[in-house]
Amino acid sequence: MIIDVQKAAEILRSEDVVALPTETVYGLAADASSIIALKKVFDLKQRPADNPLIVHVAGISQAHTMADTGTNDFLLLANEFWPGPLTLVLPKKPGVLDIITAGLETVAIRMPDHPKTLAVIEKSGPVAAPSANRSGKPSPTRPEHVLDDFGDDLPVVDGGTCSVGLESTVLDLSGSTPAILRPGKITADEIEEIIGKKVSAEAAGNDQRRRSPGTRYSHYKPSASVNWISPTSSQTHRPGTLYIYHTHTPTDTGNNVILFEGDYLEFAKSLYDLYRTADKKKYKYILIEPLPDATLSPIIPALLNRIQRSVSN
Repeated sequence: MIIDVQKAAEILRSEDVVALPTETVYGLAADASSIIALKKVFDLKQRPADNPLIVHVAGISQAHTMADTGTNDFLLLANEFWPGPLTLVLPKKPGVLDIITAGLETVAIRMPDHPKTLAVIEKSGPVAAPSANRSGKPSPTRPEHVLDDFGDDLPVVDGGTCSVGLESTVLDLSGSTPAILRPGKITADEIEEIIGKKVSAEAAGNDQRRRSPGTRYSHYKPSASVNWISPTSSQTHRPGTLYIYHTHTPTDTGNNVILFEGDYLEFAKSLYDLYRTADKKKYKYILIEPLPDATLSPIIPALLNRIQRSVSN
């Protein structure tokens, strides 16, 4: 069911859950101080208990209540990129519930860039919110995606289509060197420019992966089998398959052929919607033109990460 901001805040204060829009994806939100509500999130999503949640705040002052934000890096980055698609992993304050952090001594926090969700959080207080989909499935970027997964009884604040469409960059500030645990729209180069120091963007080790959602388990997978288009494959497009191109323009086109013509921001924004559309149309396969390096667009590493994690083994 579609609800307004005031109703959403009331639901959260009553220790229930609601789906909220952000610029990245829709989130399944619960009061960050309520273990009852947080358990409902894990049950609804069928989410593993060792997969931490991101706490969403309406400003830096709320972040201070959840984490040790005393570092200069935090203030520089929050002032530059919040509200926006950057999640910061910090040492947690003693009162933060273990169910949020999966028992770790760190907590992931961000300020989403959506006016409706910020208005809700200002009324309700910080919320913990993973993506509003069944665990492992493509994240929702439209309100109808949420209702498709959970049914019409789940309350959803309609914020339209998400403007970014991929989950936030996760940056770990809890160690000696800032490290990107999950790529997103905010890049290592942008972060380095603000804090004046090198950021590690290497693949996270086991302990680091635990600190970030979306890194340890199979994620973003539609029912259709996802794979890359082979350079030697036939250019004849088969029925029952969705083809996605971003540089090559095939001569054989149709309703099952999508062209992005070098617009990687639009590609990223549309990816999960295309996955879900393919499933609705009962496509068996999704074939994607291999991506170039990041020199063509800073969103490419995040796009590659999400596609690679959805590619069929």
